[in-house]
Amino acid sequence: MHAHAVPAELLPVSAISTRAPARHAPQTVEIDSARLLDGQREVVIRHGDECYRLRHTRNDKLILTK
Repeated sequence: MHAHAVPAELLPVSAISTRAPARHAPQTVEIDSARLLDGQREVVIRHGDECYRLRHTRNDKLILTK
């Protein structure tokens, strides 16, 4: 899962990498989950007027819920 809710300009350059784009596809920004969670097990991501919870489970999975 790729998190796109955090604008790249809010992250340090070291937290952002880009993948080689597929043919005729826009470039995808990749953000490491450890950087996004910043040591927490859960963060709230605001997207417009909605809030989502990104949770890191004990089984090392990420769950995004509204």
